[in-house]
Amino acid sequence: MGSEPWYHTARRWGQTNLVEIDPARYDGDWWREHWRRTRINGVIVNAGGIVSYYPTKFPLHHRAEALGERDLYGEIVAAARKEGLNVIARMDSNRVAEDFYRAHPDWICLDIEGKPYRQADKYVTCINSPYYSEYLPLIMEEIIERSRPDGFADNSWAGIPRKNICYCRYCEEKFFTSSGVDLPRRHDWGDENYRLWIRWNFQRRTDLWQLNNRVTTKAGGRDCHWMGMISGDVLNNCNRFIDLPAILSRSPIVMLDHQRRNGVDGFEDNTEAGKRLHEVGGWDKLIPESTPQYQLGSPAFRLASMPVAEVRLWSSAAFAGGIQPWWHHIGSSHEDRRQYTTAEPIFTWHEANEDVLFNRRPEADVGVVWSQTNHDFHGRDHANDRTMNPYRGALRALDRAGIPHLPVHADDIAKAAGRFRVLILPNLAAISDEQADAIKAFAAQGGSVIASSETSLYSQHGDKRPDFALADLFGLHSKGASLGGQELANADIETSARHTYLRLSPELRAGVHGPKDETAPKASGERHPVLAGFEETDTLPFGGFLPVVSVESDVTVLATFIPDFPIYPPETSWMRKSHTDLPAITVREGANGSSFVWFVADLDRCFARDEQFEHGQLIANAVKWILADRAFLALEGGHGFITAAAYRQGERQIVHLNNRILTSRIPGRQAELLPIGPVTLRLRRKTASRAAPEVTLRVSGLQPKVKVEGEELVIEISQVLDHEVIVVG
Repeated sequence: MGSEPWYHTARRWGQTNLVEIDPARYDGDWWREHWRRTRINGVIVNAGGIVSYYPTKFPLHHRAEALGERDLYGEIVAAARKEGLNVIARMDSNRVAEDFYRAHPDWICLDIEGKPYRQADKYVTCINSPYYSEYLPLIMEEIIERSRPDGFADNSWAGIPRKNICYCRYCEEKFFTSSGVDLPRRHDWGDENYRLWIRWNFQRRTDLWQLNNRVTTKAGGRDCHWMGMISGDVLNNCNRFIDLPAILSRSPIVMLDHQRRNGVDGFEDNTEAGKRLHEVGGWDKLIPESTPQYQLGSPAFRLASMPVAEVRLWSSAAFAGGIQPWWHHIGSSHEDRRQYTTAEPIFTWHEANEDVLFNRRPEADVGVVWSQTNHDFHGRDHANDRTMNPYRGALRALDRAGIPHLPVHADDIAKAAGRFRVLILPNLAAISDEQADAIKAFAAQGGSVIASSETSLYSQHGDKRPDFALADLFGLHSKGASLGGQELANADIETSARHTYLRLSPELRAGVHGPKDETAPKASGERHPVLAGFEETDTLPFGGFLPVVSVESDVTVLATFIPDFPIYPPETSWMRKSHTDLPAITVREGANGSSFVWFVADLDRCFARDEQFEHGQLIANAVKWILADRAFLALEGGHGFITAAAYRQGERQIVHLNNRILTSRIPGRQAELLPIGPVTLRLRRKTASRAAPEVTLRVSGLQPKVKVEGEELVIEISQVLDHEVIVVG
């Protein structure tokens, strides 16, 4: 390992995010001891940008308030080197103070009226100005000359977000040179100039990434990489014009800034982020993640300690997704000292279990396809509802059912054959012809596909096609109309717009009791397995969006749409039209053993938005039907609150189990750990041996009950507190 570059070997990081008064109070001896206790391999140290923590030679490079002539940054770097630690120089560069603005007003972003964009008391710098192409390279060269860091990170490197269009002269000139047209005058996805502006901005960030790396590697050596920071939130990357496949292919390590809690995504979001970034950037790449030891609720409390349970759940979710730990404090001195004790047990466990946390490859039967292009050009200004919620809903349905899955970028579908048995396309509406062809090729090689809503109805740039690009695969055709809405909020009691239902196919149901609807079509056999668990009902709540489609003769319609009717007053709440021929769920079986399910009704979006349990069960049913009894991993017990992520390491199998019980009304916040169990893991073996292999539990250290049943290894874990790592063989 000694000959390998630092970005292959530095597996645990620490960051004391300096504030401007820290030069007067930083206790270097105390922090050095904390570095040792937490077993870190590297430190992230504030260097420059908005604030300089060394005596810079540039007059406008604002020195920290209490710095004077002290070189606090240099002192920390020297201490880190004595401890044998790697060093990343941290910058935060997208804003400047009033004096800088007065000296270089043309380097600042302007709105359409020529007024500068501001954040608090700072001015936002333009990514197309000399501030980025000339000034910041000089700052990085100065830092390298003084301290020779191993690399650079930058907190807000990507510049102004998509909601703001900059009209400075550099943007006007460079956009015209690139596109031959003027900057768009408003946000209008129907305007080709605006869509050109979107694509131009993505390219500009990729170009900047390459420029910064040319600067740092020239001045600091071939391994002195500039790595920005990358958000784990795909919509945040869209809004900042960060092209993940382009950026990750250019970075040897991913400095992940994915720490903010929200009211939608829970701890499982951290596992998904790790898997998604690895799938795009490569599983050999390290992804250390900034893990705050301070509270990040809404509001955040920068100086208060995050509950221990919350840090443990977030970090263990990260480990399941292949992410490495990086503790993060704001400021160097705290009266709330609880935050200093949280990291040590997590980091020491991580060090002790490196052998099963690295050099491994993920395993899953199911790939869930996503695309930034779809979020941008179909989701547009409503991406959270239109495209992100379908993706969320599919993942949550799989998690609740204990089905391992991996995110698959739409450009990587061609590599999915032989790796996954099922691909899920959650409202993957905007796709290219090449991506559609890759899906068909996957199916031709025996793969099964589940799609939803408007999948493939639009080109990659959001132009509507006359029919689905996958129409011939699923036997489904667009009629050009739709019912319901994609962005409807929860209807109030007076509104019936979302009071719609699905009618399940009218096949024979065993043991049906109660009055029957004599107008319903007559029974004709058992219901399809996708409808398993709903034998006692003929209808299910819907409340979503339905494209109107027609189906070919070999397509089976499992459910149809029931239009809305009054929800209030109760006396009026009866179905005005109880039957239609509008397909809501369809199934088609291919000649080569493949199967195709289309949730025309957007149940994935509805499940993420409304938590209607039947929607998640239908999605899981479709996957289980396709996998039949050949799933490589299955969970029993856990009540839907245990998720599994699986890996293979040579002959060894590794399974992460994560406890997803929430005790807070805000996903991602947690003050206590509640154990759950027993949990039974069924793992399909790739050996003919009847002997039970060695099985160890790396978190609890307990000995599980293990037995062999046919081709399956059955492992019983008594309980899972925050997480468990099962190592087989």
